[in-house]
Amino acid sequence: MISVLVVDDHPVVRDGLRGMFSADPRFTVVGEAADGAAAIAAGEALRPDVILMDLRMPGTDGVAALRGLQERGVPSRVLVLTTYDTDVDVLPAIDAGAAGYLLKDVAREELFRAVEAAASGQPVLAPTVTSRLMGRMRAPAAEPLSPRELEVLTLVSRGATNREAARELFVSEATVKTHLLHAYAKLGVNDRAAAVATAYARGYLRVDG
Repeated sequence: MISVLVVDDHPVVRDGLRGMFSADPRFTVVGEAADGAAAIAAGEALRPDVILMDLRMPGTDGVAALRGLQERGVPSRVLVLTTYDTDVDVLPAIDAGAAGYLLKDVAREELFRAVEAAASGQPVLAPTVTSRLMGRMRAPAAEPLSPRELEVLTLVSRGATNREAARELFVSEATVKTHLLHAYAKLGVNDRAAAVATAYARGYLRVDG
């Protein structure tokens, strides 16, 4: 029997998942958590085989929870179950150690099979996520980012505004904007979120810094 921890900030989602898995003899739901901090604590205490983890939650989000679980040596496989499949969601989650990434429109039996696969150590990805990752891998090589462009993107990935990045790097806001525009051109993107996601995909940025 595979033990499962359900992590989602919406009670109705947690109730639905608990009901689904509890009704199947292959699984046992050992606990629930409403945010990433609670997920880390429950993961440490319960050591489930699989953690079903939402990504966008108040407070500690799913990526931070993934990182926290790894730092504490929790051996549970984390299977992301979310509504979002954009690069800015997918890439950091996989980089942080997610064993799989599924969308919430997945069919019940497909979700069950995914949990079984994750428990046995097999990676599980939604088809749209696989296509997105393959597209990134096949992207043509581009001019590398400069050290300063990488510094700016690192700060942006942590949520810094142009003003905050300028203060951190002791340069003007205009200089930060220039570095960002150069980075956009090299990465083939048009905005901050896409720049961060592409930088993750190409290995410029990592969740662990």
